[in-house]
Amino acid sequence: MLASPWDAAKHIESAAALAKELRNWTEVIDFYRRASELYMQCDRPQPASDSLAKAARALEDALPDDAVQLYTDACVILEDDGKEQMAFDLYRAAASIYVKLEKFTDAATFLLRLGLAADKCNARNSQCKAYLSAIIVYLYAHDLKQAEKCYNDCSQIDAFLRSDQNRSASKLLSAYTEGDVEEIKRVAQSSTISNLDNV
Repeated sequence: MLASPWDAAKHIESAAALAKELRNWTEVIDFYRRASELYMQCDRPQPASDSLAKAARALEDALPDDAVQLYTDACVILEDDGKEQMAFDLYRAAASIYVKLEKFTDAATFLLRLGLAADKCNARNSQCKAYLSAIIVYLYAHDLKQAEKCYNDCSQIDAFLRSDQNRSASKLLSAYTEGDVEEIKRVAQSSTISNLDNV
């Protein structure tokens, strides 16, 4: 009523935090979404995205499907604002939930989105890690055909083609194709894979 959407958004976020303590998940979603809309009215996409991300984190265990949707919406706000680099952790968090839900194709898709965002930001290391992670997710889901397709697609990108992550992916795919369990274990324990920053 006082025409101060910024202050209103701050108060609504406080209400959302209280709703979280009461485990009233519907209100958590409603309040954080409303706060996000008010931040957008102020032309502040970063806090708008943060608001949705807070809701997603609150819901990860209770309502994982809603959490993923909130993470997705938070990413879209940042993508639309050209701030993909601010969304890296959100992509990882969404992929992590999908892995826990055993929705492996969705997890891989989100990791590939992270790779694309990293490419736009010239974050080569994050990009290569995301692509390797997507390939590993497909392998974990026992979808060798999709893992190979993903590898071939990602190898069209110069940064990935010349990376340690590409070499690890290639070794893993060969080991899977040959059914060499020991080689899979050996490659999986390499520093390139153990340094991946997601599930």
